[in-house]
Amino acid sequence: MKRKIYTGLIWLLALSLWADGEYSAHKTFGLNREEKIIAITILAEARGEGEKGMYAVAAVIAQRAFERKRTPSEICLKPYQFSCWNGYKKVKDLEHLLKVPQAKYAIALAKNIKLISRDFIGYANHYHNNKIKLPYWAKGKKPVKVIGNHIFYKL
Repeated sequence: MKRKIYTGLIWLLALSLWADGEYSAHKTFGLNREEKIIAITILAEARGEGEKGMYAVAAVIAQRAFERKRTPSEICLKPYQFSCWNGYKKVKDLEHLLKVPQAKYAIALAKNIKLISRDFIGYANHYHNNKIKLPYWAKGKKPVKVIGNHIFYKL
């Protein structure tokens, strides 16, 4: 019961930060490099999945950072972890995403990545889009959560 209350409070915190208008999609100058990388990753991976989908991707970033004892930006930029960074793209190559309408919410999540509830996705550390061929690592594995087009796994 306490876990559900905690998850709900974190979700409400993220939504309230988004709703108060503090973060403008066109005013990204206040973001540090770490926050930009996290926000861009969330947007590139899940901007079409709504707020729950973006929150879920942020939770995977937080889970991997926790498990691997790395910073969230190190997790995002590690080769072949998040497809948006494949091909060794640089931040400036994807910075245009910080101007899309969903950026306000992704920025709020990035600024509060340490408060994201990893329980929201059952502590999943992997996911894939259900519209792609099943990845080798997902074969025979049971998903812990499905949100929109993303299927989440705890490996």
